[in-house]
Amino acid sequence: MSTSPMQVSEARRFQQLRGHLSYLKLNHAAEALNRVLDQARTERMSLTAALERLLEIEAEATEARKLAARERFACLPEPWTLADFAAQPGVDEKLIRALATLRFLDDAFNVLFVGPPGVGKTMLSVALGRAAVDAGHRVCFTTATELAAKCHKAALEGRWKTCMRFFAGPKLLIIDELGYLPLPEDGASALFQVINQRYLKSSTILTTNAGIADWAGAFGDATVAAAMLDRLLHRAAVARIDGPSYRLRGHQNQADAMRKGVNARVS
Repeated sequence: MSTSPMQVSEARRFQQLRGHLSYLKLNHAAEALNRVLDQARTERMSLTAALERLLEIEAEATEARKLAARERFACLPEPWTLADFAAQPGVDEKLIRALATLRFLDDAFNVLFVGPPGVGKTMLSVALGRAAVDAGHRVCFTTATELAAKCHKAALEGRWKTCMRFFAGPKLLIIDELGYLPLPEDGASALFQVINQRYLKSSTILTTNAGIADWAGAFGDATVAAAMLDRLLHRAAVARIDGPSYRLRGHQNQADAMRKGVNARVS
């Protein structure tokens, strides 16, 4: 069976179109071209609709790639979202709902979660970080000790300015567990300089078990603590979280379930 000149022309045009898409690095559109053309013939789609579907496939792939890159950069320790947070008695739910809108990022507001271990400070900060990543913002998660260690290493290797630019860059920087472990003197200074770099430019979420009045003792330097608080609290929301530990609550629930099981077998 011979192939008509029209069929040859159409096949050549298809290959040229696919080549153009690949040359423009629209690789997902190139791969989907044959499928979209078949769909257009079957469903009698207009040329505009077929073209829109082809570009939609490429746009979705590009957004997925960018989201994956933001997720890698963020280094969030858990896949928590705000839906995972079971309210503690001391949580200001109205404040959490306001933070969930992410408008605080536009205003370069800071957020401080203060409370004892296990009440959900890290969970809330990670959940807000996750929401910011999904909304297209660059986010970076670190602990206070990790930040201090990275800055110390950068100073020894002559990369101090590069390190400061790294921590100044994200739209949202999450610093977890301030006060859990003592910071060395240069660690407290490095943390202050990071906060100072971001002051009035980008938002920082900080979680701590140390009350604000106790920061001088946590840092070992009242001057550094006062200067850091001055910048953090100038434009900030402070959420004090009280209540039972999630971990202890889970342990208690597990113990209660085991006890009920034993009692049921005995009876």
